[in-house]
Amino acid sequence: MPNRSNPTPVGAPDPELKNSPIVEETGEDFEIAGLDLDDSPVDNTVCWFNDTRYPHGHWICSGSELLRCEHGAWVRKGSCDPDNP
Repeated sequence: MPNRSNPTPVGAPDPELKNSPIVEETGEDFEIAGLDLDDSPVDNTVCWFNDTRYPHGHWICSGSELLRCEHGAWVRKGSCDPDNP
């Protein structure tokens, strides 16, 4: 599985395809537009990006953004640029 130093490159999100929300890392429980992901009936063990399913804990690079799948949402973790993390 890709890790922080070797994320999967995915390009930009296509709004016509299935994508999980992208959220800021806050250190608190995730709440997106009133949806508590920890109590959500949807499968929060996977994230979607351009109709591709990724498991919890998977790392991707979308453009210059480093994202990690956490409980059904993509969490911003920094930059994919090794010279400018």
